[in-house]
Amino acid sequence: MLGTMKKPYKLKLFAMLGSCTFLLFQFFHTPALAARAEVTIQGQKGKSVKVKVELALTEKQREKGLMFRKKMSENAGMLFVFDTDDVKTFWMKNTLIPLDMIFIDKSLKIVGIVENAEPQTLSPRSVYIPSRYVLEVNGGFSKKQGLAAGDQVYFSGVPMR
Repeated sequence: MLGTMKKPYKLKLFAMLGSCTFLLFQFFHTPALAARAEVTIQGQKGKSVKVKVELALTEKQREKGLMFRKKMSENAGMLFVFDTDDVKTFWMKNTLIPLDMIFIDKSLKIVGIVENAEPQTLSPRSVYIPSRYVLEVNGGFSKKQGLAAGDQVYFSGVPMR
């Protein structure tokens, strides 16, 4: 069939196929990356905890965050990845479960934690210290695991920025 087509139609067909291939790659590539991502936090007292994370890499993913989730596994969370170190502020609009927000700087140290953020509120939440990453986990997780500012964080499967 391609042999009998005129040249302009062949070019259009190849352009459409190329676009479809690119879109399929983008669609399937991001979830696979998120499924393999893991954050390890090494406490100052020697205790280590691992969290399986979904990644929020784009503005759209960061805006949606963990909205509308009714539950989350105990050692699961979402890692918000930013390009720059700035004071980050979050709210809990349409978030149905209480969350801890762990703010992490570019050297992968915890700079502060907001514990048990109240669901479905627009109150701003921040530690008012520049950070590059924010890890959201179930409310009470940080206290239960003994996490604190100064703890070292390690990433696996997370793009460094």
